[in-house]
Order: sequence, then C-alpha cells, then structure tokens
Amino acid sequence: QLLSFTVHMHDRSELLMQASGMQSAQRIADIVNLLDTLTPTERQKIVKVLAAPPLAVSLDRPPLAPADADSETGARAVLFASVLRRFLGEDRNVVVGMAVGSPYPGGTYPGGGAMRGPGSEGEWTPPMMRHGGGSGPGGLTFVAQVALRDGTRVTFDARQPQATENWPYRVLLSIVLLLAAVIVVSLIAVRWATRPLKTLADAADELGKNINRPPLAETGPTEVARAARAFNTMQSRLASYLRERTQVLAAMSHDLKTPITRLRLRAELLDDAQLRAKFGNDLQEMEAMVASALDFLRGMDNGEPVQAVDVNALLESLQADLRETGGAVTIEGSAVSPYPGRPQALKRCLANLLENAIKYGESARVMVDDSNTRLQISILDTGPGLPPDQIEKVFEPFYRVEASRNRDTGGTGLGLAIAKNVAELHGGDIVLRNRSEGGLSAVLILPR
Repeated sequence: QLLSFTVHMHDRSELLMQASGMQSAQRIADIVNLLDTLTPTERQKIVKVLAAPPLAVSLDRPPLAPADADSETGARAVLFASVLRRFLGEDRNVVVGMAVGSPYPGGTYPGGGAMRGPGSEGEWTPPMMRHGGGSGPGGLTFVAQVALRDGTRVTFDARQPQATENWPYRVLLSIVLLLAAVIVVSLIAVRWATRPLKTLADAADELGKNINRPPLAETGPTEVARAARAFNTMQSRLASYLRERTQVLAAMSHDLKTPITRLRLRAELLDDAQLRAKFGNDLQEMEAMVASALDFLRGMDNGEPVQAVDVNALLESLQADLRETGGAVTIEGSAVSPYPGRPQALKRCLANLLENAIKYGESARVMVDDSNTRLQISILDTGPGLPPDQIEKVFEPFYRVEASRNRDTGGTGLGLAIAKNVAELHGGDIVLRNRSEGGLSAVLILPR
C-alpha cells in the first residue's frame, strides 16, 4: 500500500503539472488571440482586468532570455513553449524564460507572502513549472512571453491553483479503507488456512488422553488430507502397540500366578516353620508385584468409557473401606458437580494416594476444592515426607525411597506411578510437596 501510494503521488504530481501547463497554455493562447483583435488602448484596459491571480499579464516587460535547454528547468520551459505554439501556431514567437521580478503589483503573490525582487535570493515558483522550490518564495519561476501580430510583447506569469497542491485526502482515505479490508480478509484467510492445523493440534493433545479417540476426517486440501491420514495411521499403530504390550504383559503376569501357586502349596509342606514363613513372604511379595504390574497396565489402558463420576461418593466409599482396615481418613470440602472421567481409574488413583498417606503418615486428610475450570483434591499426611531431590523420582515405576520411608510398609513402587498415569489420562497431574509443618501433600489436579 505504501509503494502504491508513492507511485500514485509521483504520477499525480506529473499529471497535475501537465494538466496545469495545458490549462495555462490554453488560457494564454485565448488571451493572445483576444489581444490581437484590440487596439493598443483597449489592450491596456483589458490587461489591467486580466492581470489578477492566478495569472499576471504585462505589456511592458523587457524581452526574456530563453532558459537553458540543457538543464531540467530549461527542458520544462522548452516543453511549455512547444505547448503554447501548438495552440497559437508554429509561426508565433514564443519565449519561456526565468522571471526576475514580481509579476503582481505590491510585490505579493496569491498565497499572501512577499515576492522576491531582482537580485534577491530567489523568486516565486509557479507549481506547474516548479524546480526544487516550495509553494512560496524561494524557487525558480518560468514566465512565457508571446509576440502579438503587431510585434507587441505580452508577458504571462501563471500559477497553479493552491487547492491542487493539498494532500489528496480522499485518496488517502481510500487507501486506508483498502488496507483495512485487506487486513481483515487476510486474517480470515489465515484463520481458514490454519484451521486444519488447529484441528490436528487438538487431536494430538487429545491423543495423550484417549488413544482410542475417533480418527480425523481425511478431507480438505491434499496436504491436509495427507497429514490427517498420517496422524490416523500413527494413532492406529500406537493403539495396536499398547494393546499388544498390555496383552503380552497381562498374559505373562497371569502365567506367573500358576507357578507361584504351586510354590505356595509346596511351601506349606515344609516342616520348618521359619523357612515356610520366609517362602510365604517371598511368594506374597511376588504376587503383590504381579498384581501391581497389572494395575499399572490397566491405568494406561483407555478402554474404560468416560462417564459422570460422583467424586463425593467415591471419596466416602474409599474412606469407609480404609476405616475398616484401621486407616483414619477425614474429608473437607466437596465437589460441586460430578466429574466426567473413568470411575475405576479414578478410584485406583485416589486409593493409591490415600493408602500411601496412611502407610507413611498413619492418617490422611482430604481437602476438595472444586471450580468451573478444575477439580483439585489434596491428600495430606503427617509422615516423614520426601527428600527434595527424590520428589519426582517416586513417580518412576518400581522406585522406592527406602531411606526415608518405613521399609516394612514399603510397597512395590508402582502406586504413585499408577496414580500419575491415571491423572495424565484425564489431562491432569499430581504434584507432591513437603509440608512446612511436616508430612507430605499430594495434590491431584483434574481439569474440567
């Protein structure tokens, strides 16, 4: 738009100069033809009437010297002289030279400023013939001198109307409106063009929550359709990989139960009670690890459908279950509305966090904070807490902090990993923090 405006202003200046020159030449030719038909006395009267802005006419000016045709101003003077001869005839004696005095009585020009006289630093420049000057004093002025049929020299000094020198506000307004329209259309076009990318980004974000989400529509431009097809292929392969891995590990875990059961039966036949107890503890730990591995895999499985979960009822149910085993759980706050999630996965997540708090802190305090944007469940215990450098490591599968936790009550190291997977499955997260008054705070954040 700026480039177009620059070109327009350049062309406009050239056209105004040419138009002004043609109009001035036409008017000068009309006056010359009129003066040719009058007597000298009548000419003086007519000249006094015509000698008014924007054209000064004089019959007593000395002969003008032609402008230098090799200069830019001289070339324009020659061009103006040729235009005059076209209207007056080629036989007319036409001279276009530089003005050396004020063409108006009193030394003023139509703009109201003082004229420059002979020997001054510069003379007023008519815009039609201006060369490097302004619209007032200080430029170079060209004046046309034409010989009448009887030899009388008539001198003309014309000026372009001031209105044509103003900025073309209408053109500026048109360009601004056009620019605004182009910006609006461009924004709409960019939004339309990038909409498939947003759809792809949303699908990629949702893929982490639901591997079995519906595939993308493979429509639109060729590139978009190819990207959607590639995404669907990737999703299908990932789902197939996870399904096969789960099936293999589940089968392995199931198959491990058979020899464990046989070993347990054989251990019961041992006569040494102490040895029998050791075998029983090892086999129990193996069974716990197998069960935890299966729970960990189920936590990553998206097969469970999403439905409205009554979080308050779920917490009260877990509270009752843990109370039967001697766990003290208190609940503060409540969920305002049901949460759209996977009931069994959420139950497994909360159960692991509560059991973890009771194991290492003997009691659990549950604080529920619900809003329109997220559901936050904080589980606080009074245990020893965690070393700061291991807070994130405890989410790794089979990782246990034996130095800071009671080894006798330590689990398989999969409880927090399962809880973390369930939280991420719902688009949320679990944050662990050491409490200033002692103990650990596990905060489950679920977006609504």
